Amino acid sequence: MSSAPPDADDLRERVRSFLTDHDPSGMERLAFLRARFDAGLAWVHYPPGLGGLGAPRALQPVVDAEFAAAGAPRNDPERNGIGLGMAAPTILAYGTEEQKRRFLRPLWTGEEIWCQLFSEPGAGSDLAALGTRAVRDGDHWIVNGQKVWTSMAHEARWAILVTRTDPDVPKHRGMTYFICDMTAPGVEVRPLRQITGEAEFNEVFLTDVRIPDEHRLGEVGEGWRVATTTLMNERVAIGGNAVPREGGMIGVVARLWRDRPELRTPGLHDALLRLWVEAEAARLTGERLRQQLAAGAPGPEGSAAKLAFARLNQEISGLELELLGEDGLRYDDWTMRRPTEVDFTRRSPGYRYLRAKGNSIEGGTSEILRNIIAERVLGLPGEIRVDKDVAWKDLPK
Repeated sequence: MSSAPPDADDLRERVRSFLTDHDPSGMERLAFLRARFDAGLAWVHYPPGLGGLGAPRALQPVVDAEFAAAGAPRNDPERNGIGLGMAAPTILAYGTEEQKRRFLRPLWTGEEIWCQLFSEPGAGSDLAALGTRAVRDGDHWIVNGQKVWTSMAHEARWAILVTRTDPDVPKHRGMTYFICDMTAPGVEVRPLRQITGEAEFNEVFLTDVRIPDEHRLGEVGEGWRVATTTLMNERVAIGGNAVPREGGMIGVVARLWRDRPELRTPGLHDALLRLWVEAEAARLTGERLRQQLAAGAPGPEGSAAKLAFARLNQEISGLELELLGEDGLRYDDWTMRRPTEVDFTRRSPGYRYLRAKGNSIEGGTSEILRNIIAERVLGLPGEIRVDKDVAWKDLPK
């Protein structure tokens, strides 16, 4: 008979016992993180042996708070958002036991960074139209194609990759999902310079890249189903993060308002109040979404959280520039940099304004998300799609 999952008090006691045996001030950072994972105190809702204890997802903040209070090292989630927010839940859902044990631990500790090889020049919003080809060759697959908008590919050791394995069936049915070694021969990463002046993302060329079949996630031809799991988790990871009241972008602008009274006008005051209320509503909605996640996998509701996140980030960053007047027009760093993380709150107002423009594109465009919300949340009639039953090879390219 299995024991009940731990509750909040059990978890606090486990963390304190762990810290007694693993003093963070006396241990090397990576050794501490590995030990924390092995103790099941990494992501507590994962199964035992895979960094968790089978506890409710809602109890993760209890564990994180105990470690933070003890000054324990973090696993730098900002640097590996794609791995933690997208690759890990997909591997957990579809991976073999060998895949889970090989990839999840170094992913959580940050030893191995991940990127996402989904979008292509001809398949952005319509991901199912992708053409990167994977052809079976014995125990391997040979992959050729091009991916684009790949964040952190220049840092990544592994990638989650969706390919076309059967061009003779409709586009959603001929896809297969793989784990791709970014150091393999034939993988070429080229930087794409963005409006901020940085090269945070890339285009990736795959030329005769050999991927062992043991690195396939899910069955052959079921790549769309696996990719949907990734995308649902991606939207929650982008738009549903836990933040305190006045956290994130609205906190930056609220502090500016309080610290610089000479910037205030009645009109800007009204705009700030409106955005503050909307940000707080989005924060509380995100909290409710996380409570729903504790009971199962993310659904289409995550699209609404991501949609609201993008709009609010863009409006709030625009208000910040209005508050600053001519000072808001200054941008002092056009050098070509290759960042290792995206950080809105510790950068300049100009950076926040420019970088926020990408929020309505990355993780699913706002237009596509509105379709998902309309059809899958509100139950409205779907758009007419004339290509649903047409073989991919017969679609106009």
